[in-house]
Amino acid sequence: MLADAWPLFGLTIETPRLRLRLPRDEEVAELARVAADGVHTPHERPFLTPWTEGSAEDRAHFVLQQHWGALGDWEVRSWALGLGIFLEDRPIGRVTLRAQEFPVVREVTTSSWLGLPHHGQGFGTEARAGVLTLAFDHLGAEAAVSEVFQDNHASQGVSRRLGYEPDGISRDARGDEVLVSDRLRLTSKRWSSRERPVATIVGLDAARSMFGV
Repeated sequence: MLADAWPLFGLTIETPRLRLRLPRDEEVAELARVAADGVHTPHERPFLTPWTEGSAEDRAHFVLQQHWGALGDWEVRSWALGLGIFLEDRPIGRVTLRAQEFPVVREVTTSSWLGLPHHGQGFGTEARAGVLTLAFDHLGAEAAVSEVFQDNHASQGVSRRLGYEPDGISRDARGDEVLVSDRLRLTSKRWSSRERPVATIVGLDAARSMFGV
């Protein structure tokens, strides 16, 4: 089985409404179609990724390349776990947990997107809480960091609900434009002290060594 050869395929995070796991190839294609149909409205630009500037085919190709690239580049010291967000067994988006030098630094970052029909229903908060449960409660992370455009109110709201605190700013280039992001940090101590959506982790033991813990 695929999970025998690559144990990450046996890892699943279950939240009250969602299931987070690596999608299989046909599911990746379906996820690509979700992205092709739009992840935000045309007048918005909440991400560095130019989702609305290319064609629907461009968006689909980006999702496929991102998925396969993360699997191919996986190393114990540098990894990106890009999980499909499944609602009633259908993919509605993607949430990614990343780390560099995790066995030493013990810090993670997160990013996510949802298909437009699934915005505004709390799925983003639930999915991020799921991967943070994996990071803090099972992998021993000491902090999670997020960088969010100051006008990305949806992502800012998710971070506030989960307990992130201000940690400075960062500056990025988007073409000839400078964009300022709020840098936000959530410590393991603060995570443990707050209420958050319940998440259950299944299949981690077989994959634990792939995270260097």
